[in-house]
Amino acid sequence: MILACHGISKSFGENVILSEGSFHIEDHEKAALVGPNGAGKTTLFKMIVGELSSDGGDIILTKGKTLGYLAQHQDLVSGGTIYEEVKLARADIIAMEQQIREIEQELKHLEGDALNARLETYHRLTGAFERENGYAYESEITGVLKGLGFCEEEFSKPAAALSGGQKTRVSLGKLLLTKPDILLLDEPTNHLDMNSIAWLETYLLNYPGAVLIVSHDRYFLNRVVTKILEIEMGKLSTYLGNYSAYAKKKRLLREAQLKEYLNQQQEIKHHEAVIEKLRSFNREKSIRRAESREKMLEKIRPVEKPIEMNTEIHLTLEPSRISGNDVLTVESLGKSFPNQTLFTDVSFEIKRGEHVAIIGDNGTGKTTLLKILNQVLPADTGTFTLGTNVEIGYYDQEHHVLHMEKTIFDEISDDYPELTNTKIRNMLAAFLFTGDDVFKRIGDLSGGERGRVSLAKLMLSRANFLILDEPTNHLDITSKEILEKALNDYTGTLLYVSHDRYFINQTATRILDLVNHTFVNYIGNYDYYLEKRDELTAVYAKAKETAFASAGKNVSEAKLSWQEQKEAQARERKRKNDLQKTEERITSLEERDMEIDGLMMQKDVFTNSARCQELANEKAAIAEELEELYERWEELGT
Repeated sequence: MILACHGISKSFGENVILSEGSFHIEDHEKAALVGPNGAGKTTLFKMIVGELSSDGGDIILTKGKTLGYLAQHQDLVSGGTIYEEVKLARADIIAMEQQIREIEQELKHLEGDALNARLETYHRLTGAFERENGYAYESEITGVLKGLGFCEEEFSKPAAALSGGQKTRVSLGKLLLTKPDILLLDEPTNHLDMNSIAWLETYLLNYPGAVLIVSHDRYFLNRVVTKILEIEMGKLSTYLGNYSAYAKKKRLLREAQLKEYLNQQQEIKHHEAVIEKLRSFNREKSIRRAESREKMLEKIRPVEKPIEMNTEIHLTLEPSRISGNDVLTVESLGKSFPNQTLFTDVSFEIKRGEHVAIIGDNGTGKTTLLKILNQVLPADTGTFTLGTNVEIGYYDQEHHVLHMEKTIFDEISDDYPELTNTKIRNMLAAFLFTGDDVFKRIGDLSGGERGRVSLAKLMLSRANFLILDEPTNHLDITSKEILEKALNDYTGTLLYVSHDRYFINQTATRILDLVNHTFVNYIGNYDYYLEKRDELTAVYAKAKETAFASAGKNVSEAKLSWQEQKEAQARERKRKNDLQKTEERITSLEERDMEIDGLMMQKDVFTNSARCQELANEKAAIAEELEELYERWEELGT
């Protein structure tokens, strides 16, 4: 065990954050801390690292062990470059190397006992230097920076001039390189693109120390952690397994608790009804029986009612009218900025009812494409066409159409006067605005809160083509799940940019990957994309990159053929489907063949010649069909 918390309590006024919560983290264990926004996850982290004091309980870090903490917001004060800032994490190694070099110079001028003493120090230092992988520290720094999404050209940028997200990435790099015995990471995947998140997953899985993570990235948690600590309504519970295992156990426990609660409530009502009836007889004997029942009722230990879940809120998105089958046609679209080409000669189509996710590294042009489609920015080359009766609903985190003087509730009710108060409150609750929060002024909200209000308004717009830029930012896991269900039930067309791989897996029927200045098309969800990424990128994006680098070549030769890919991937899906059906039929026939063998051993069957002949004929037919199926299975399997 490396970290233990026993009976931890914390309150702010009447708001109980944690009541006698206990948990422990083992050496090398990877765990996550989950809970709704405001549940107290960051507060618990701050208590562990000593930034806040607890109201009660004990926090114990094993003697001699080191702890590293990544907060959500970082401030770099060294005044150096990105590389110099991260290099500070290896200051002990650098100082040791400097000392070794100094001793090497001294050895030239020493002899006798002085030489032997200095040589002993030299060997001790070089041994420690090797054990700390000192000879590779520069390549280690470079590897971590590149893994977190920095290219070598950025290493010399002043750290003080970086954005908040970039500073967090630099701080994460420094923390990883210090290699503490336990890492506390608060939302480490914020500000990382998909490749960087995948790199971090691998790094943490192989990390020799323990890790405790706060994150709303469910895909990340599924990949990395083996234990979930949940804070909910002041209680701390432990679940073994990854996020999906936790979610399943949580649901089953809640269902069992709700069933027990409802059964007990029914039993209590029955007792009360019987007591009331017995007392109504107003006889000595019936009154004594009523009093006996009351004593039985008092002995019943009340089952606590399960906490009401926001997942009981159902958002319904319904287009006001149906669009034509061709929703969007993009032809030879290109966009560049000074010294940066985002994409060139891009063509694709979106049909009615498709749910299309755009993915790609930061800075490749995903948000720019959405802005072009919404005429916020002009394209440099090419055109796009919207289909018949297409009505766009656009969510852009940078452009909120909100009235600063209105309350959140009025912002919704004024635009949608037909909605009841209950419906408005349910919609706002889905986006984390509950109780008196709905009466806050828009002008007093943070950027993330305004984004959630804008998203709530868009969900009510009844547009038939939703275009969303990072819709799950600023949402907790429960709200993401509500949004996922609403979008999956949505009969209109959806195009969105997201880094949330779990969200993409749940909602996308098609993925466009922006890589090497072009789009590679995948007919499927994120898991399908991972399966086919290397194969399709090599075919399409590599060809596009070659054409882009050779100015004399015709770029159109490398243009992604959406129809060709769709047909190829449809054939692959059909092959897998046929293979599955063939395997199921083989299994069924083999089971029947064994069943016939068993029947023919029964006395009432083998003494009945007509029945034996019937079963023999069936067995022969099975053998013939199986022969054909085995051949078919081999063809489909190649």
